[in-house]
Amino acid sequence: MSSSVIDFIATEARFGAHNYAPIGVVLSRGEGVWVWDTEGNRYLDCLSAYSAVSQGHCHPKILAAMVEQAHRLTLTSRAFHNDQLALFYEEIAALTGSHKVLPMNSGAEAVESAIKSVRKWGYEVKGVPDGQAEIIVCANNFHGRTLGIVGFSTDAETHGHFGPFAPGFKIIPFGDAAALEQAITPNTVAFLVEPIQGEAGVVIPPAGYFPKVRELCTANNLMLVLDEIQTGLGRTGKLLAEQHEGIEADVTLLGKALSGGFYPVSAVLSNNDVLGTLKPGQHGSTFGGNPLACAIARAAMRVLVEEGMIENAARQGARFLEGLKDIRANTIREVRGRGLMLAVELHPEAGRARHYCEALQGKGILAKDTHEHTIRIAPPLVITSDQVDWALERFATILTQDFS
Repeated sequence: MSSSVIDFIATEARFGAHNYAPIGVVLSRGEGVWVWDTEGNRYLDCLSAYSAVSQGHCHPKILAAMVEQAHRLTLTSRAFHNDQLALFYEEIAALTGSHKVLPMNSGAEAVESAIKSVRKWGYEVKGVPDGQAEIIVCANNFHGRTLGIVGFSTDAETHGHFGPFAPGFKIIPFGDAAALEQAITPNTVAFLVEPIQGEAGVVIPPAGYFPKVRELCTANNLMLVLDEIQTGLGRTGKLLAEQHEGIEADVTLLGKALSGGFYPVSAVLSNNDVLGTLKPGQHGSTFGGNPLACAIARAAMRVLVEEGMIENAARQGARFLEGLKDIRANTIREVRGRGLMLAVELHPEAGRARHYCEALQGKGILAKDTHEHTIRIAPPLVITSDQVDWALERFATILTQDFS
C-alpha cells in the first residue's frame, strides 16, 4: 500500500467507530461494474454495495434524475405533498403489483415498519389480545441492525451485549415448513423471512418450501412478510425472488437497489389491508418519501426494466454459476446461487474466506467474505459475458490456492 492509502485507512481507524473490518482498498471512483482506487487500480466489483448498486456504479440516467431533482426540491417532510411521491407510488405499485406503499429510508427502517404494521393489523383486524402478538422468524436471519431487529438474531456478534430485547418473536429453522406449522399459534400475526438468506451465505431453501409456507400463512390468517431488500429488484434473475417460487407475499420489503446506490430509499409494499391500519401520527419519517428520493427511485426502477437488467441477471448468473461449479479445487465445499446472487463456500480446512478475498483483490476483483468460510459474489446486473469470463479466470486461479 502507498503512504496515501495507509493514511486514509489510519485516519478512519483513528476517528471512526471500529464496527467494520473493510478489505484494504480505498476506492475513489466507479462506473458500471468497475471501481478504481486512489492509486488508479481498477477492480471488478463483485459486491455491489451488498446489492445496492445493482444498476451499476453512477448510472448516468439515475444521476441525471438526481441532479435535476436536486435543483428543484429535495425535502418537504410529509407535512406537505410533493409532486414526486404520487408518481413513485403509482410506478412501484404498477411494477410490483402492490396495492399500498409506505416509503422509508433504510432497509432496517422498512423491516421495523413492517413489524409495527403487522402487529397493529393483528390487534385491530385479526383480534389478537393486546400485547400478545407473535412474529415468527428464522435462525441465521439478517434483517438489519436496529435494536428491535437484532433482538431476534441468532448471530452472537449481532446481538451480544445489546439487550434487553423486545419479546414477541419465535425463531425456527430456515427452510423447514414443519417447524413453521408447529410454531403457529392463535396469536401469530406474521412470518418474516428472506427468500434467500444473504448474510448467512446465500442459503437457498429447498424446493417446495415457499409454496408450503404460503399455504400455511393463508390457512392460519397470518401475514407472509418477505424481506426482499437484497433479493428484490432483479438480483436473482426475476423482479422479486418470490417469483421463482410462484407465490405472492402479503408484505414485501424493498431497499438497496431501489435507489441504484445514489440515496437511501426503502419501501414497505402491501397487497392487503396491513398498511391500512396506520393512521396519521402513528408512524412516519421526516425523510421517507422525500422528492429527491422518489425521483431517484423512479429512475432506478425505470432503467432496471428498460435496459433489460433483470433478464441479464438471469443469463449472466447462470453463466457465472456454471463457471464456478466447473472450477476443480479442493478448497471448494459448495457453490450455490440464483441469478447474480452467488456464493462459494470453502472447506474449513482451506482457511478463512477473508484471505481468498484479499488474494482476489490482487487479481482485480473485489468480493466479500461472510460467516468465516463463504465468499459472496454479487456484481452489478449490467455485467457482460466477457466480464463474467474474465472474473471466472481469476476466481479459478485463487480458489485453487491454499490459504490455510
